[in-house]
Amino acid sequence: MKLPGQLFVDGAYRDSAGGGRSSLINPATEEVFTTLAAANAADVQAAVESAQRAWEGGWRDLAPGKRTEILFKIARLLRDYAEHIAEFEVLQIGKPISDARDEAGLGARVFEYYAGAVSQFGGQTLPVARGGFDFTLRQSMGVVAAIVPWNFPFPIACWKVAPALAAGNCVVLKPASLSPLTALALGEIAHAAGLPPGVLQVLPGSGSVVGDALVTHPLIRKVSFTGSTEVGRHIMGLAARDIKRVSLELGGKSPNIVFADADWQKAAETSPMSVFANTGQDCCARSRVYVERSVFQPFVERFVAATRKLVVGDPTHAETQLGPLVSAGQRDTVEAFLADARRTGATVATGGGRPHAKGYYLEPTVLLNVGPGDRCWREEIFGPVVAITPFDDEAAMLRDVNASPFGLSGSIWTQSLSRALRVARAVQSGVLSVNSHSSVHVEAPFGGFKSSGLGRDLGMSAMEGYTELKNVYVAE
Repeated sequence: MKLPGQLFVDGAYRDSAGGGRSSLINPATEEVFTTLAAANAADVQAAVESAQRAWEGGWRDLAPGKRTEILFKIARLLRDYAEHIAEFEVLQIGKPISDARDEAGLGARVFEYYAGAVSQFGGQTLPVARGGFDFTLRQSMGVVAAIVPWNFPFPIACWKVAPALAAGNCVVLKPASLSPLTALALGEIAHAAGLPPGVLQVLPGSGSVVGDALVTHPLIRKVSFTGSTEVGRHIMGLAARDIKRVSLELGGKSPNIVFADADWQKAAETSPMSVFANTGQDCCARSRVYVERSVFQPFVERFVAATRKLVVGDPTHAETQLGPLVSAGQRDTVEAFLADARRTGATVATGGGRPHAKGYYLEPTVLLNVGPGDRCWREEIFGPVVAITPFDDEAAMLRDVNASPFGLSGSIWTQSLSRALRVARAVQSGVLSVNSHSSVHVEAPFGGFKSSGLGRDLGMSAMEGYTELKNVYVAE
C-alpha cells in the first residue's frame, strides 16, 4: 500500500477542490516525509452530498446480512494490511511499532465486533396500558461526521466508523491534520472490501475549515468527536444551532488510587505505563497517583525504578516503549508544565530532560511534592508526566479526586472487595479498573463524566448512539 496523498471521496482518491496541500513531519526525525491534499469547504459539500446519495440510494436499506458480510471483509483486509497501517502510524505520530501493530489489530477486532452486532441489535415490543401492539424501531440517522484525534488515530477512527456503518449510516471521517494517513488507508480498504462509493469519505485538512464545515452542514445528523475539551465545547456550540446529535470524548486527568492493603508492589511496577504509554499522550493516562501513606515511600521507589527502565527511542525498533511526542509544539507545552512545577516547588524524582538530540523526545518524568492547586495536578498535560502524592484519609482523598473537572478513567488498587466497590461508586468517572490499568474493551462502553464528555464509544452503547429511536403503536 502506497502512502496516500489525496482525499478519499465517492470511492476514489482525488485532489482538493482548492488545490491545497499540507506537509507531514516525522516526529522522530523532525523531517518532512510527505505532502497530501488538504480539503476545503467545497470538498466537504461534495463529500456530504455523495454520502447522502449513498445513504438514500441503498445503504440504509441494505439487508443486515449483506452489511455484516461487508464489515467482516473490511476486518479481514485490515488484518492483511496491518503492517502497512502500523508503519504509517510510526511515520506520522512516532508511535512505537509494537504498539502500532497492536492498534492495527484492535481496529480489525472492532469491525469484527460490529459485523456480528448487526444482527443482534434492534427494537423492542412493549406492553402498553391501552392494549394493542407497541414496538420500537432503531433507525439509521443518515450522514454522520466522525472527527478523530492524532494520539490513537487508527483505532479511534475504527470505533467510530464501524458502529455507524453497522447501524446503516454513511460516514464522513475527518482525521487530525497531523495523522491522516491511516484514516485514508481505512477508506481505501473499506472500499476494496465492497463498501459502496460514498458510504465512507475521508477528508484530511484543518479543523477550523473541515471540522467546522462538517459540524454546521445541514445534512450531517450527528457529530462524534474525540479530542480536547476546548474543541469539544466549540463543536457542541456549533451543533446546537440545528440540534445535531453529538457524542464527545474529551480530556482527562485520571486518578490511580493505591491502598496499603493492595499488591502495591505490582501497582508500582505496572503503573508507569498507565501514564507514560503513548508518551503520555492519552486522555486515560493515570497522571494523578494517590498512595496510602504507609506504603508511599517504597511505592515511589519502585515506581521511579520502573520508570528509569523504560526504553525511549526510535519508534521503528521493536524494543522501544516510548517514542517522541507528536510535534515540537506538544513538547514545548509539556516542558512549560515542567518549568511551572519546578517554580512552585515540585521535586523531579526522575526524568524531565531531552534524551536524544534529534526528534521530539522527552524523558518520562515523576513529580513529587505537587500541591492540589498546582497546574501539573489540575490540568491535562498530555505528555509523559506523573505526580504522586500520599493520602491518609479515604474521604478526603476522594474529595480531591472528584474536585477535578474531568472524569474519564482511573484505577483502584485494593484487596478488599467492599472497598473496591465503595470507591468505584464514589469516583466520578466513566471508566474504572480495579487492580488493573485497562481502560478500553471493544465490548464495553467507553466515555466520560463532566468535562470529559458525553455519549459512549464501543460496545452496544455506540450502536445506540448512531440510531434514532422510533416508537410505533398499532391499535387493536
